[in-house]
Amino acid sequence: MDGKQIEDREALKAAVEALDAPSTLPADSGAAPDPAAKDVSNASSLPPEEIERLTNDIVAALKTVYDPEIPADIYELGLIYKVEVDDNRNVAINMTLTAPGCPVAGEMPIWVENAVNAVPGVAGTKVSIVFDPPWDQSRMSDEARLAVGMF
Repeated sequence: MDGKQIEDREALKAAVEALDAPSTLPADSGAAPDPAAKDVSNASSLPPEEIERLTNDIVAALKTVYDPEIPADIYELGLIYKVEVDDNRNVAINMTLTAPGCPVAGEMPIWVENAVNAVPGVAGTKVSIVFDPPWDQSRMSDEARLAVGMF
């Protein structure tokens, strides 16, 4: 496992822990989330071990989905913005595309849904395409940059 994967998992664990902690902000604080952050969160009462397993397995499933025009997976490309797992193990994913006119815009959400639905313990998956914040190359991991020759 490389350093980037370890950092990703630590960031995901921190996101889960932060969501489990009581909020100290008012309901409408006006604070905006960091648009560059990959958020895998869980607002449920699942045991921590199960949250960790699901998180790791969902990230692994996302890494099996590739943009057909770019030799890198959608997770490393930074196309996944948010993943939420509820108490019933339903997964909601917000993702973007490298460009609004992406030729597989209608198919890629289905690929993501199928990959995540194959994770043991996931009841169902809903994928939403979002364009805010817009994707740019700064969202790519070092692994994706290497794959596309952007060093």
